[in-house]
Amino acid sequence: MRTELCRDEREFGRLAEEWAALYRRCGTATPFQTHAWLHSWWLSYGTPGRLRLVLVRDGGELVAAAPLMLVRQPWPALVPLGGSISDFGDVLIEDGERGERAAQALADGLAAAARTALIDFREVRPGGAVERVYARWRGPRRQVPDSLCLELPAVPMDDLIGRLATSKAQQRVRAKLRKLTSLGVERRAVRPEEVDAALRRLLELHRLQWQGRKVTTEHLQDRFAEHLIRSVGPMVRAGDAVVTEFRLDGAVVAVDLTLLSERLAGGYLYGAHPRLRERKADVATMLLHACAQHTGAGGDGGTGGGRRVLSLLRGNEPYKHHWRPQPVVNRRLLLARRRTAPLLSAAVCDVAVRSGGKKLLDRFLDRKRRGGGGP
Repeated sequence: MRTELCRDEREFGRLAEEWAALYRRCGTATPFQTHAWLHSWWLSYGTPGRLRLVLVRDGGELVAAAPLMLVRQPWPALVPLGGSISDFGDVLIEDGERGERAAQALADGLAAAARTALIDFREVRPGGAVERVYARWRGPRRQVPDSLCLELPAVPMDDLIGRLATSKAQQRVRAKLRKLTSLGVERRAVRPEEVDAALRRLLELHRLQWQGRKVTTEHLQDRFAEHLIRSVGPMVRAGDAVVTEFRLDGAVVAVDLTLLSERLAGGYLYGAHPRLRERKADVATMLLHACAQHTGAGGDGGTGGGRRVLSLLRGNEPYKHHWRPQPVVNRRLLLARRRTAPLLSAAVCDVAVRSGGKKLLDRFLDRKRRGGGGP
């Protein structure tokens, strides 16, 4: 096993083919670890000179990779590429016996690359490949909770409806599906050559649907649009994403982007025209029904190939709980060398302070809702 540290973004671009081959051999990988997503993210969000790719080769074959960048604030740290617009952070390590040796080599390579920096893996999905590095780490290490995700089983829509709490709730959802049919809402998966135009429509509709309301401001930025359009086309061609258009009276009224991996399908972003709600169409039900087709259990031409999870990705929004999902908490894995142990302690303290502050705020808001007032 030979470990390399790559800092050249042009070399990162040239890794596409062998990165894709490794991605297919890593069963725990999510779409946020594809080369198309990460390289595009770097072009939009990366800081020149800060790229740190730790690569492990067996002979000439890439068997493990950690896509990282160096940050300076609030302390020196190596953090995953993908940033806050990626729901899961991880490394790639091929499955099987050779992967066990690759995991140890990657751990050693990360220790050498870190030098005076903390290694801070955010948003690691339980079972992620970086857990194999964590298990082999020879220095100080800690893991703490990160974001909450909600997941549904990869089952047909009828079974998802059957999970609802009451028969009345089930009847309401079936009525909503009948309403979509009676309105004549049609959906189709966009062909690869149409993806760029469809994504521009998605972003236009997304801006329109959130007009005058609180929205994730990054989704409105030019750099996000450039990243999405640059990355998703190759992902669709590789089977790592699907873009779906919904038409009503011949016009596109909604566009959805669902990301796909071996184990999960997850609705990432959508845009919907307000006219849909004016016509009493339930957009959330429409999107979930479409996403379920890509778990391999959709029952009407799904393309999932046996995915086990329909992920609602990060966020604890009330409408998601209607479907009685399983809560799954991402992990934050902190790795240090002996000399950087104080940075690890500082990071753990920072997490504790932020968590405590959030609990106090939630308690205050709960009291305010109940009419109690006061800090």
